[in-house]
Amino acid sequence: MSENYVPGDPQERRPGPEDVQPVEYEWLNRALTALITVGPILALVFAGWQLWDGLLRGSDLIVFAILYTLTGLGITIGFHRLFTHRSFKTSPALRGVFAVLGSAAIEGPIISWVADHRKHHAFSDREGDPHSPHVDHGIGLRGNLRGLAHAHLGWLFIHTERGSRERYAPDLLADPVVSFVDRTFFVWALGGLAAAFFLGGIIGGSWRAALTGLLWGGAVRMPVLHHVTYSINSLCHFFGRRDYATGDHSRNLAWLAPLSLGEAWHNNHHAFPTSAFHGLSWRQIDVSALVIRGLERAGLCWDVVRVSEERRVQKRQVAA
Repeated sequence: MSENYVPGDPQERRPGPEDVQPVEYEWLNRALTALITVGPILALVFAGWQLWDGLLRGSDLIVFAILYTLTGLGITIGFHRLFTHRSFKTSPALRGVFAVLGSAAIEGPIISWVADHRKHHAFSDREGDPHSPHVDHGIGLRGNLRGLAHAHLGWLFIHTERGSRERYAPDLLADPVVSFVDRTFFVWALGGLAAAFFLGGIIGGSWRAALTGLLWGGAVRMPVLHHVTYSINSLCHFFGRRDYATGDHSRNLAWLAPLSLGEAWHNNHHAFPTSAFHGLSWRQIDVSALVIRGLERAGLCWDVVRVSEERRVQKRQVAA
């Protein structure tokens, strides 16, 4: 990463080979991505039957809610606002907790996730963006659909634009806590599934409840959270309001904000990438921001980045 590169500040330059992570074991990466993508969808069929047949337990929904929220916050607060954009500071122990929770979401190892996202901001909706729906996908309805499919899921199977870890995340490679969690990604991924099993058994009080807890807290929770995250890359660069001038196609999508724990205020985020708060008014629901405020009041995080009203006025524009 160059000396003057700041995550979230787009640079008007063309991407080069140094921006891309070299491809290693591409067939294995694609196979694992396919397994993680398709496997839980098959489990959704069984979950639908369970729901239809009246076999859904209250404990299943509790396990789903707990693990969706915890792993979701691991992505939104941990991977995104803390590690990618350095929106606040916290202790090594809490950094480790957020790194583990985000890894349990099974969206990939933390350093690769951060490198891709920092590269996305460096080349947002331009050549070099790993998952723009607007670059080189054609025109008209067919081009739009191809772009949305690429931004939502297709880019995960293509490795020619993935962010270089050495260029975009040298700070995390040098962080002993984060690099350890990155190396042991599969431990935490499996740990999240194990947590679903044990929570189901503890809350439901039986082995059967443990198994259905694994279904809902693992196999169902994964695709729901994944596709909410993917929708930030696709839908939030295509639909919604633009309240700020950003030089890209980022948009705020209000209906997605509760499910995404505040991430869908995406135009706000691209306008002020280092802000810890994506919802910039009381009407913009941002669960992640509420948690960060709570941690700050408890003295567990500090140097929280906020956006002044003056800066907001400078970038505000009529919604497109």
